[in-house]
Parts: sequence; C-alpha cells; structure tokens
Amino acid sequence: MPVTMSELTGDLAEETGTLRALLAGLDPAGWELATPAEGWAVRDQVSHLAYFDDAAIRSAVDPDGFTADMQRTLTSGLTPDDIAARYRDLHPDDLLAWFDSSRAGLIKTFAALDPGKRVPWFGPPMSAASSVTARLMETWAHGQDVADALGVVREPTDRLRHVAHIGVRALPFSYALRGLEAPEAPVRVELTAPTGDLWTWGPPDAADVVRAPALDFCLLVTQRRHRDDLTLEVTGKVATEWTTIAQAFAGAPGPGRAPLPRESGFLSG
Repeated sequence: MPVTMSELTGDLAEETGTLRALLAGLDPAGWELATPAEGWAVRDQVSHLAYFDDAAIRSAVDPDGFTADMQRTLTSGLTPDDIAARYRDLHPDDLLAWFDSSRAGLIKTFAALDPGKRVPWFGPPMSAASSVTARLMETWAHGQDVADALGVVREPTDRLRHVAHIGVRALPFSYALRGLEAPEAPVRVELTAPTGDLWTWGPPDAADVVRAPALDFCLLVTQRRHRDDLTLEVTGKVATEWTTIAQAFAGAPGPGRAPLPRESGFLSG
C-alpha cells in the first residue's frame, strides 16, 4: 500500500472525525454506557486511545525514553484494564479534551516524519507509516465498540483498507503471540471494498484463501466480531487456522468476542 504520510494522516483525521461525531453531545450517562468489551464503558475506549496516542508520540520523538518506559510497563504487568481504571475519575469534558489534544499532536508529529523512520512499540518496532496505520486501525476498532454501545451502524469507507492491510501483515504476529510457528504457506486474501472494488494480498495461486467483504474481515482481525457472525469464505488448513487467531493489534492475545445472540443489542457494522 504505497501511500504518503499526508494521505495516511489525512485518513486518520477523517476516521477521528467519525468517532468524534459519535462522542459529540454525549451526556454523562452516555459516557458510562457499556460497550461489548467486558468491563469497559465508552469512556474507557476513549481514554485507551488518548493514552496510546501519547505513547505513539513519545515513540517518535523520544524513542529511548519510550523504550525504557515500555520495558517497565511490561515488567510491571500493567494491563489495558489497569490503564482504563486509572482514568475513570476524569470528567467527560476533560477526557474529550485529552483525546482531542493527543490526537492532534499525533497527527502533527507523524505528518512531519519520513514514512520509513523506525519507531519502537509494544510489539515489534515499525515504520512511522505503519504506526499511523495502527492508530487508524485502533481508532476504527474502538470506534466500533462505541458505535455498538450507542446502537449506531457506521457506514463503511475505503479507509478499511488500512485496517485490512495491517490485519494481513500481522499474520506472523498472531502466531508469535501464541507461541506458535508462523506457517510458511502463503495466504491469499481477497476483499470486496465498500465501493465494490477488489482488494488483494498474497499470490493469486495460493492454496489457502480468505474471501470476504472488507468490513467483515476488519471486524475479524480486530476481534470485534466472532468468526461465526461474519461472511467469510475460507479455503485451506492454514487460512482456516489463521482466521481463528487473527489479531491486528499489539499486546497479549485477545479473548475475542463470543458469537452474537439473535437478540443482541450490539449491531453489526
């Protein structure tokens, strides 16, 4: 996906605007609405994004300091739940101001970087371009949790290509997180974009293939829906195995989501 930092940060700004529109006008009760992430309210989704935006900025401007803090964090066993609990006393206005400030700083910082600049992270180090893509993926995924809590169905956009791309690239990472050896056999991924275009990754003659609407694939790799609730056409042993453990985000293996009950209040998409 050859794109410029200007294009990447522009897409991140647009995805931020979509989430920001969901948050605008929420009363205090709205910030406390439960999301599909167990134990997390809307406020926790937003504080999570703001916290890791600040971390991403530091990874770019002070990589040595970030790495030292990251090692202390990992050694202490601090979890995303611990981070969420730390900020639950923030007033919604202060939380929203924090998110706005952190996101603006992130976009300004990364827009000025060479896309190939390497930055450390909680998973493997990555390029600045990949770091922005990861923040967009996180924004979309946590925005999905917020949308579900509010009972809103978001219109999918071609920004999903960024989410899908990092999901495909994270295949080896998904295995490594679980102490498994990544398969040598390539996987072909064919996704139908919201506009009807076909997005592809992997060799066309691969025996293992995943075909899906782009939205469903993105919900899969961000673990926002159970595999059984998605429209996927999966061929081959490797592709089948991968779609049960796919994870586009850094950190410990996620628990995923249980299959949706027929009368679920959380809406797909």
